[in-house]
Amino acid sequence: MRQRYSFLKIMSGSDLSHRRLPYMQANSSHEGPTVWLTACCHGDEVGGIVVVQEVFKRLKKNPLQKGALHAFPLMNPLGFEAGARHVTLSEEDLNRAFPGNVTGTLAERIAATIFDAIVATSPSIVLDLHNDWIRSIPYTVLDSPSEGGATIAEQRAQQLATTAGFLTVTEPNPLRRTLSHSLLRCGIPAITIELGESFVVNETNVQFGVNSILQTLAQLEMVEATEPFAYPAPAGIPQRCSLRYSQTPVASTSGIIRFLVRPGAVVKAGQPVATVVNAFGRLQETVRAEQAAIVLGLSDSSVAFPGAPIMAFGQF
Repeated sequence: MRQRYSFLKIMSGSDLSHRRLPYMQANSSHEGPTVWLTACCHGDEVGGIVVVQEVFKRLKKNPLQKGALHAFPLMNPLGFEAGARHVTLSEEDLNRAFPGNVTGTLAERIAATIFDAIVATSPSIVLDLHNDWIRSIPYTVLDSPSEGGATIAEQRAQQLATTAGFLTVTEPNPLRRTLSHSLLRCGIPAITIELGESFVVNETNVQFGVNSILQTLAQLEMVEATEPFAYPAPAGIPQRCSLRYSQTPVASTSGIIRFLVRPGAVVKAGQPVATVVNAFGRLQETVRAEQAAIVLGLSDSSVAFPGAPIMAFGQF
């Protein structure tokens, strides 16, 4: 097995310096599946970078038996250096710029570099690593099936999502210009993995991510089987239950959010999950779960205003 680290150019600065995307490869001497790992599409989502690094370190002890593993560990270096979600020079969300445009905006040009490099290898699966709200649990995200039924790529993504070992949440209204959605439209299976909080490296979630990816590689017979991994689901909840992503109900008043539940909690329909109080501490509203669900994460801010998301749910 050979590992190779290099760069892809994305732009030149006004001082003629080059801005580049780090690119990692591991290749077996035997033909087999091609898998891609991508991370830090949002510059504040740093945990995925370390997951990719650790996976490549593990391959030195448990090398690829066949196939190839490619990775863009740092897709948004401009945002990363500023600790910002967006591409800082243009204030664009890179994960709303795919499949990209080589003559478009800065984000679209970066997206095109990433997207074209991935598509050129005809991968079996792309695992796009993200980080969620500061207080959140890890989970995988799948786009809802296409109208008329799931495509072959969507079916394959669903199959491999169960291998990842996390609770799987389906996005009922997928965003049209994300990396995962754009790859699926090109017939390439893709899964988004949310690995807990942004801004900092959570070593526990890093280990979860590494174990999940190695398990997926083992399922594809690319590496020797490792110890089975499954993120600890809440008591009484099947590991492979089907959940629907939701950020409702939202706040209907302004004030301070007082959370009544924690990430990973199972709530019942109608159960109070948060209150909103005013500057004097007087109750403005009680927010209740719309239906039975797992709490995936809590808002990063306790400032409420009409229409503000309070938490994310995986509804049953």
